[in-house]
Amino acid sequence: MRLKIVAANWKMNTRIEEGIILAQKINNFVETYPLEGKRIVLCVPFTHITEAIKVVNYKYISIGAQNCAQWEKGAYTGEVSAEMIASTGAHYVIIGHSERRKYFGESDEVLKNKVNISLKNALRPIFCVGETLEEREKSLQYKVVKAQIENALFHLDEDFLLKVVIAYEPVWAIGTGVNATPEQAQEMHAYIRNVISEKYSEYIADSITILYGGSCNSTNAKDLFSQKDVDGGLIGGASLKADEFIEIIKCL
Repeated sequence: MRLKIVAANWKMNTRIEEGIILAQKINNFVETYPLEGKRIVLCVPFTHITEAIKVVNYKYISIGAQNCAQWEKGAYTGEVSAEMIASTGAHYVIIGHSERRKYFGESDEVLKNKVNISLKNALRPIFCVGETLEEREKSLQYKVVKAQIENALFHLDEDFLLKVVIAYEPVWAIGTGVNATPEQAQEMHAYIRNVISEKYSEYIADSITILYGGSCNSTNAKDLFSQKDVDGGLIGGASLKADEFIEIIKCL
């Protein structure tokens, strides 16, 4: 059975004290809520990781980072390595978010390096894929997503690939208030499994957790999560409000 996940991406938001209060509220809820076969992941700013770990029960909640360096260590001022992140007790890291690709010019080769280094340090990558509105309008969404997966993940052996969580985030839906329909999400998630199946096996494809992200909220989460190949969500803005995020968890 695939692991169901609701992951929060707080992005560059909250002071430490605000983040701790938010994490505590979410933790207080999940400690009383049945989560068999499910996981909550809070991907917080680097500055929050060690404090967030102190206030959540790892039985229910994992803490993750939103990025890591493509290098193991060295003279890279301002960068944070996967080894550093792992040393805090974090267990997940977001790799390849569209904002990293767009604003920081991260290529597939860079993301491949980040995936490798994350796995080497026992961090589970939440690897993001997705097309822009222009690419979808040109019917290029499948070609784009397939290339993103092939270029950054298909060098991995099966054991390592199974540690990767994939998040399909149509770029045109991130932070816009316009989400993919449940049918569009299911269609792409099923396609991603097919791409993986052709390279590896149907068993491997069926075992990988694939999340949906992109203006997912408490109103649409239930319909999205009910799709056969949608295993949860990577939640942006809606994860910054405890009550809203808790309602999304209830949809898992």
